[in-house]
Amino acid sequence: MLLSVKNLVKRFDRRPPLVVLHGVNLEIDRKEFVALVGPSGAGKTTLLNIVSTLDTPTEGTVLISGIDVHQLGQRDLNRFRNRNLGFIFQDDLLLPHLTAVENVMLPGRIARHPERLTRRRAEELLDRVGLSDRITHRPGELSGGQRQRVNLARALVNAPALLLADEPTARLDQAAGQGIVNLLMELNEQFDVTILMVTHEVEVAARARRSVRFVDGRIVSDRRAQPT
Repeated sequence: MLLSVKNLVKRFDRRPPLVVLHGVNLEIDRKEFVALVGPSGAGKTTLLNIVSTLDTPTEGTVLISGIDVHQLGQRDLNRFRNRNLGFIFQDDLLLPHLTAVENVMLPGRIARHPERLTRRRAEELLDRVGLSDRITHRPGELSGGQRQRVNLARALVNAPALLLADEPTARLDQAAGQGIVNLLMELNEQFDVTILMVTHEVEVAARARRSVRFVDGRIVSDRRAQPT
């Protein structure tokens, strides 16, 4: 078991209190590709943020590779996040003054991996996502779909156990969005990376191997794709 979410509650102390997550339980095995799908405001991104350690739960636990991540001290948490988690957001958050390959290399540099090996890995990933001819381009010289591909390569540069994607196709046109989902499916198979993807698009969720429907802070269905 790679990810185990147990009795997760997220509550904001207002009058009346706002409860965003109601005792959520979710388990994901290694190498799975899971889509968390539901309407806007259902709590999907809140759950993803807590799993990613970017937010903290009011109650409950998140175990990743058996580690209770919200019990780690800040230094250990930063190290764990850098080495074990990859992130893809709606906005690519690329640094505009860096080239594509330099952006992809950033997590490896933070982890203090050897420069030569980090660059080689970054170039290989950019080639894998179809951008071998764009490695020296800066974000402003790339299309939205190309920037998201750089973002995907950057998320994989440290070979994370878990890739977390928050609406990765939301700001892309249909063709570019389909390309990103195709890549996620291929990389899930080829790199054995586990993927948890948040989306409100039913068509996108249907491409994942498992679809978990989320409504009003609760899981209401959990279905696996039928083998073809």
